[in-house]
Order: sequence, then structure tokens, then C-alpha cells
Amino acid sequence: MSITVTTWYLEQTSPDDLRPAAAPDGDVAVVRAEVPSPEFSRFLYSAVGGDVCWVDRLGLTHAQWREILERPGVETWVAYESGTPAGYVELDPQDDGVVEIMYFGLLPAFRGRRIGGHLLSYGTARAWDLADRWPGRPPTRRVRLNTCSLDGEHALANYRRRGFRVHDTRVTEKPAGAAVAPGPWPGAYA
Repeated sequence: MSITVTTWYLEQTSPDDLRPAAAPDGDVAVVRAEVPSPEFSRFLYSAVGGDVCWVDRLGLTHAQWREILERPGVETWVAYESGTPAGYVELDPQDDGVVEIMYFGLLPAFRGRRIGGHLLSYGTARAWDLADRWPGRPPTRRVRLNTCSLDGEHALANYRRRGFRVHDTRVTEKPAGAAVAPGPWPGAYA
């Protein structure tokens, strides 16, 4: 048994493409996690992606997480609401001035509160000015990301509202078991 999954590949090719969202009401701050922490990053990954089938990194060892996070230019930006982690953006610089938004999302309790558009805007702006914080990196000339039909129902629309354009679409079949959301713990969102 399998399910059909559509993946959209999106990009911006100029900082002028970014259409920022308004800041949400309340006490929301976006802060860079400057100390690479596999434990914290794994928490964010599983808490944000647990109900939307993020499983690619769950089997990584502590050393593999550390290797990813300690690569020059990799940044994790965390949104906090009243001191509580609400979501994050992980930036991954590639060759030739490309920066990929590797992961982006909100914990389920913080969705639908206008934090996502703000966090995506902030993270995208940080992708565009990444070279300012990492001497020796080439200036960003392209910011890319992808989303799929297993992600949140508003993900693609949010990316488009922020100025991202679809440059490729792929449809694949995945085993039905691959679409079972693991949750941060079994049954968390049942």
C-alpha cells in the first residue's frame, strides 16, 4: 500500500523577492541558537515535525547531529512566545551562494497565531544576509526550500505569500507507513 506525495521546490533569487509578514501580537522574539546543541535541535525537529511526518533525522546519532550543526554557516533561529520555544528555522548554506531553508515550522500549539509568517520572514532575511555573519562565505544569491503534501495545510501558501516561487514539482509514491506521523511521543496528536 502506498500514498501519493507531491513535493514543491521553491526559491527566491533576490532579497527583493521577500515579502515580510507583519509581526504577530504578543511577546514573540526570534533568537539565534548560537551554541550548536544536538539535544535542542532534535527537540525542535521532533516537536515541530512530529505530526507532519518528519522522520529523516530521527535515526541520526548525536555525533551526526553535531556534525550537521557545526558546519560553518549552519544557523538555527528559534521563535519564542513569552519565553517558550514556538518554532524554528534551520539555514544550511550550500555552494555558490545558495542557502537552503532546511527546516522551518511551528510546534502545534503555536500554529494559527501569525507566528509562522513572521518566523519565515525573519529566517529568510537571515538567509539573505548569512554572509555578513560568516566571513569568507559568498553573498547569498538564491534561497531555496521545499515542502510537500504531508506538511501543514498552509505551508505552501505561506511560502508563496513570503515571495517564494515554485521552480519544480515532483510526485512520488511512498509506502503508507512512511506517512505515519511519529509525534514527539507516540499518540501525541491522536
